[in-house]
Amino acid sequence: MAGIYVHIPFCKSKCRYCDFASFPDKIHLAESYMACVYREMSMRKEDLKDYEFDTLYIGGGTPSVVDESYIAMLVTAAKKYFNVKKGAEITIEINPGTISAGKVEMYEKCGINRYSVGLQTAINSQLREIGRIHTLNEFVTCAKLLKGKNFSVDVMIGLKDQTADDVIKTIEVASAFGASHISMYALSPEDGTPIYTDYLNGELPDGDEVAEMYEAGVKKLEELGFFRYEVSNFAKKGKESRHNLNYWRRGEYIGFGVAASSCINNIRFTNTFDLDEYFKCILSGHLAVKSREEIDGEGQEEEFIFLALRTAAGIDLEEYKKRFNCDFTEKYSSAIAKTSKYTELSDKRFYIKPEYLFVQNSVIVEFMR
Repeated sequence: MAGIYVHIPFCKSKCRYCDFASFPDKIHLAESYMACVYREMSMRKEDLKDYEFDTLYIGGGTPSVVDESYIAMLVTAAKKYFNVKKGAEITIEINPGTISAGKVEMYEKCGINRYSVGLQTAINSQLREIGRIHTLNEFVTCAKLLKGKNFSVDVMIGLKDQTADDVIKTIEVASAFGASHISMYALSPEDGTPIYTDYLNGELPDGDEVAEMYEAGVKKLEELGFFRYEVSNFAKKGKESRHNLNYWRRGEYIGFGVAASSCINNIRFTNTFDLDEYFKCILSGHLAVKSREEIDGEGQEEEFIFLALRTAAGIDLEEYKKRFNCDFTEKYSSAIAKTSKYTELSDKRFYIKPEYLFVQNSVIVEFMR
């Protein structure tokens, strides 16, 4: 199985931490942009005719800021041009400040069956600090519109003036209003974003404080019946994100739209980040690929290890042997021994112990040498 990702780069305003390709001042171009995305899909249909797609993920930006009819046409186009499996997981990211009953109704009619809601924090002062356009009350209204539906909530940790109790409250709110999946991410202050100045000024929580927030969040999530299946992702039974699991299992995926990335047949390629250039390429009948890299055998193996060790399940030893024709425990015996305090090895898999999953990079690095 493979996945489809579509990037919608429009939003009402740019959050202070955001370094994604998003354009709050160009929403008037949404209709033209979506037409180009449909055309890009048609340009790829022949190359992807033998693929079966199990997921479609509409991300951004803020996909829910554009007219819902464009989203419906997008899902229709994906099903027209590609072999989208019956029962495929179709997700849309939504901001609580840009949703309505009419939009949800349209999303349901066109086949969207999963929602990713950007709450980030239940503390209104922190929402204002990071530049979110919604309030806690607007999240509650959004959650009520999604009652009984399959939706995930994003929770961000490491915010200015945030405490472990704030994280716990946010998780409790998300769970109480029906979330079946919660993604808990640590803020990453990227150079060039406004929040990076806060980081340079020492105004953000330090690594130890973020780790404490994470552990408090993990404990609360477990109490509420969510299980951790990847370092930042927690779900009720059967509610894991199939689209993200495909990434972590090093599956194939195709991306459409500005800045969208793809990995097909061990070739990784990314579209231009420049909106005008994207328009020019597609309207002139050319794909908008800006960079392309063929991943060799060693690179494939490194990616497989790196991605698998981010998950609670870890590395499936039989799967590794099938893919790379060698025994993982033999090839990496030294690294396994060196990291034995932090890892577990059984007959079937090798994984990082739950209590060390948050600092998985310090373990993974031993297998990248």
